[in-house]
Amino acid sequence: MSAQHADTPNLDALYDPPMEHVQKAVMPELIDFHIQYLRKAVFFCLATGRDGGLDASPRGGPPGFVRTLDPKTVAFADWPGNNRIESMRNLQADDRLGMLFLFPGLDVFMRINGRGRLTQDATLRSDLAEGGKVPKVVVVVTVDEVLFHCGKALNRARLWDPATRLERGSLPTPGQMLAAMTRKTAAEGRAIDAHYDHAVRTDLYS
Repeated sequence: MSAQHADTPNLDALYDPPMEHVQKAVMPELIDFHIQYLRKAVFFCLATGRDGGLDASPRGGPPGFVRTLDPKTVAFADWPGNNRIESMRNLQADDRLGMLFLFPGLDVFMRINGRGRLTQDATLRSDLAEGGKVPKVVVVVTVDEVLFHCGKALNRARLWDPATRLERGSLPTPGQMLAAMTRKTAAEGRAIDAHYDHAVRTDLYS
């Protein structure tokens, strides 16, 4: 439980309760609307945690990469990233998770809260293959609740507005940052960037 401070706000006094239709829209399982959105979904953020800390990691794939198995169950493949595998380790210690879906061009989110387990089931791994590759592990999620969330944050951020896209040179590159943190030379940083730019676009499943 978080510590209370003198300036801790009284949330119930500051915020109105959610409207009745918002409360009723929180479902204990997937219905047709949710499944339609999942068939189009290409990106979500996965939230997990355990005693050692919390993790939020991006997950992406072709439309339908999160597979609906039944109204209470979805599954998705785990593909290589930086190999920290914090989400996987978290789920082995604490199966609670949250999934926050973004839909490019749409100002709505979809959220799934539930319980996740890791499996090496051969059929599921084969069904979720992408790019000619079969995943090592699949995450199977039992849905506790699913809901749509308003997109005000997207519009505050102007996330889908092309005018808000950052120029590549406006911030330090991955190679520049890693070189600085590991005391490498500028030339080594440029080599890291070249490898990163290639890998992040072409080595998607290895």
